[in-house]
Order: sequence, then structure tokens, then C-alpha cells
Amino acid sequence: MKFLSKIGLEPFIVCLFGAIALAWLNPSVGIASVCSITLSDIATWGVAGIFFFYGLRLDPEKLKAGLINVRLHLLVHFSTFILFPLIVLSAMFLCGAFESGKNISLLWLGTYFLATLPSTVSSSVVMISIAKGNLPAGIFNASISSLLGVFFTPILMSLFLDNLEGTHGLGDVILKLVVQVIVPVVAGILLNSKFGKFAIAHKVALRNFDQSIILLIVYTSFCDSFHKKMFDGFPMSDIVLLSVAMVGLFFFAMAIVWGLCRLMRFNREDTITAVFCGSKKSLVHGSVMSKVLFANPAIIGVVLLPTMLYHAYQLIIVSIIAKKLGRNGE
Repeated sequence: MKFLSKIGLEPFIVCLFGAIALAWLNPSVGIASVCSITLSDIATWGVAGIFFFYGLRLDPEKLKAGLINVRLHLLVHFSTFILFPLIVLSAMFLCGAFESGKNISLLWLGTYFLATLPSTVSSSVVMISIAKGNLPAGIFNASISSLLGVFFTPILMSLFLDNLEGTHGLGDVILKLVVQVIVPVVAGILLNSKFGKFAIAHKVALRNFDQSIILLIVYTSFCDSFHKKMFDGFPMSDIVLLSVAMVGLFFFAMAIVWGLCRLMRFNREDTITAVFCGSKKSLVHGSVMSKVLFANPAIIGVVLLPTMLYHAYQLIIVSIIAKKLGRNGE
């Protein structure tokens, strides 16, 4: 465990790929039902719990403290919801993904789906704290990004969803996300004054609950995909190339945000917050939104693969950078 921590590879990342391996070995387990209830159903119900406890841990006073730095907020959300989609769309155009009569590959669709997702919350805040960045602004941006994603991700995804079988309509998607994400978060925030201390005191247990639900979503999604042989058309070289592309996407987006911070003359603390919040993507929201956006569960595992790879690499890379910045203080 200590070795994994040193290289930024958390046990959760190992469990993620372990869940995929289990799904590959025996996919029928993940799609079986007991008393008409499947593991996927349990994962869906657990999503509301994730966001309720997330809202319960949100301190309204800390959110208020991060409100004042408008330029920083605009840069973070520009990077999250505009820069990333533009980068991926440009890559799709250059690689011929839009050629006439050619269907968009599910891996390309998954990569664009990744680009539309909001920033992470907990890991961004932790890394900003380690690197000694602007923590109140980090809490504010990561939290607001999660809520904005409920609306921006489906809107941005509508570019492709209208032409893809097995997807829900935009209105239905936003309504489901509001019920599964916004309502639990707001309920948690309203109860923060009464139960916020309890949630903070048990943050490790709640983090384990969050990760268990994500693992369950990933496992059941890949069980469906493997059961219906959705990966049979993808050679291993495509997966390796996708991995390299995810690392390249991360560094490219991070470099652009860092350059914009210099142009806008941000101080060290604001630069760290902008780069960390503006270059990361949320696997939690990716897992939740994939289940809402795509009616066909068999394609979710393929679509989620770029997000899973990106999530693993961003944790490793940002962890190393954050520790170095924290030691050097520069």
C-alpha cells in the first residue's frame, strides 16, 4: 500500500481495474437478478446517497469564502466545459471521425463524454491543499462544477446522442439528473448545520461508501458490455493508444490552463487551484451520467473506459505534482 501511495496509485484505482477483470471473467453475475433486483439497481439507488452525503459535508460558509475570485471561477469552468470539448472535437475532426457515412466509434464517443464531464470534488480539494493552493476557491469551484455538470454535460452530449440508438431525450436526462444529483445535494446542504459534523467525523466511511457504489456501477456496466461482446471489435492496440491519448489530453489541457493563468497574471495559489480544478474530470459523475444518458447498458462499459483511464492517470500525475509543489512552496 505504501508503494502504491508513493507513485500516486490509490487502492481504489487497483480495485477499479479489478472490477473490470471480474466482469470479464464472469459477466453473468453482474447482470443476474435476485427477487427482481439487480446489482445495477442497487448502484442506481446508491447514487442518491453519494450526493446526499456530499451535500451534507459541504459547509455553506466555505462556499461563500470562495465566491469573490470571479476570474478564477470563469477560467476553471471555461476549461471544464468549453476547452475540453473543443480539444476533443478538434482531435476527432483531424482523425477523420466525422467522415461522411462513418459512424462515431464508441471510444470516440466515450472520449467526448469525458470532455463534457465536470471537475472532481474531493480529490481536487485534497490536492490543492497538499500543493498549498487557494483552498476556499478550490472547494467552491469543484462544488459548483458538479452542479453545473447536471445541465452542461447532457447539453454538450446532445451533439451526438440524437443520432445514437439507446439514448434518452435531453429533457428526460436533465430531469433524472436533477432528481438523482441536485435534490440529494440540496437536501444535504440544508441538513449541514445539524449533521455536518457527523458527516465530517465519518468521512472515511462515507468515502468508502462512495467508492463502493462507483465500483458497483463500473462492474455492472462492464458485465453488460462483456456479456454482449461490445469489446470484441477493439484490438488491444486501440486500448493502448487510448491510454496514451488520455495522458496526452491531460497534459495538453493542463498546459493551456497554466498558460492562461500566466496571461491573466494569477498568483501562485490561484494558479494551482485553476490548474488542478480545470484539468480534472469526475469519475463519480461519469458513472452516474452514463447510466442516465444511455438506455442501452451494454455500451456504458465502452463509453466509460476513457473516463476510467483518465481518472487513474490524473490521480497519479496530480498527486506527484501536488507533493512537489507542496515541498518546494513555489
